Amino acid sequence: MGFIFYGIFPIDFMNAFRQFIKLFNHTFTIGESISFTPKSILIVILVFVMTSLLLKIFRKIIYRTLSDDARVKFKSIFSFFNYFVYTVVVLLTFQNIGVNLTAVFAASAALLVGVGLALQTFIQDIISGIFILVDQSVHVGDIIEVDGQVGKVENIKLRTTRAVTRENKVLIIPNHKFLTSILFNWTENGVITKEFVAVGVSYDTDAEKVTKLLLEIAEGHKAILKKPIPQVIFNDFGDSALQFQLYFALNRSFVSNIVKSDLRYSILLKFKKENIEIPFPQRTLSFVNPPKPLQ
Repeated sequence: MGFIFYGIFPIDFMNAFRQFIKLFNHTFTIGESISFTPKSILIVILVFVMTSLLLKIFRKIIYRTLSDDARVKFKSIFSFFNYFVYTVVVLLTFQNIGVNLTAVFAASAALLVGVGLALQTFIQDIISGIFILVDQSVHVGDIIEVDGQVGKVENIKLRTTRAVTRENKVLIIPNHKFLTSILFNWTENGVITKEFVAVGVSYDTDAEKVTKLLLEIAEGHKAILKKPIPQVIFNDFGDSALQFQLYFALNRSFVSNIVKSDLRYSILLKFKKENIEIPFPQRTLSFVNPPKPLQ
C-alpha cells in the first residue's frame, strides 16, 4: 500500500497528528505581556460556552419561582449579572492561560482612569436601577414627581426610567436621580390621592359661608370622590386675607391640575356671585413730616 503502519495508524497520519499537536501548543507572543496558544483560545471558547449554558439554566430555575411582573424586573437585573459574570470569567481565564493582566492594566492605567470617570454616572445609574427593582420603590403605572417633573412610569430599565408627562412628553430619568433627589410617589399608597386648592378672602367675609360654598363647589365636581368627603381648612390669618384650603380626593391624580383649574374657575364665579372679595396683597405707606431744623 506504500504505508508503514504504527499500530493501526499510518506513520504519515501520526506525523501529521504530532505536527498538529505541536502547532496546537505553540506559543504566540504579542509584545511583552501577552502570550497565548491555540489551546488556550479553545479553552476560552469552551469556558464561555459553559458559562452561557450555566447562566441559562440558572435563569430558567429562577424564572420558575417568579410571577410575570417579577420576571420583567428580574430580566434587567439578570442582564447586569450576565455582564458581571462574563467580565469576571474573561479576566480569570486570561490570567490562567498566561496573559499578564497586571502588565496590561499598568500600560493602560491612564486610559482606564479616563474610562472609569466617564462611566462613573453610568455605573451609578445601573446600581440605582438594581436598588429600584429590588426595593420596589417605583412600579410601572406609578405617578411620580422628581425635581418638579410629574409623570406616569411607563418603563423601568437598568439605567433609566421612562415616564410620560401630562403634556404627553416622554420623561427619561437617569436612575441615580431616585437616590440623589427627593422622590414623590403619588400612588405608593394606592390610586387615591388628596389634593387641595387654596383661596383667600377679605377679613370682613363670613368664614362659615366661605366653608359652605367651597364644599358645594367640590361636591358638584364629577371627578372628586364622595368618600373621603371634601374638607375645608381655615389655614391662616394672612397679611391681607383669611386663607382657606379646600381638600378633596381623586382616583385620577395624573389629571389633578385640570380638576384644580376647574375648581378655581368655579370659586371665582361663585364668589363674584356672592359678592365675596378675593383680595390681592396690599401695603399701607405712612409719610411722616421730617422734623424742623433747630434755629
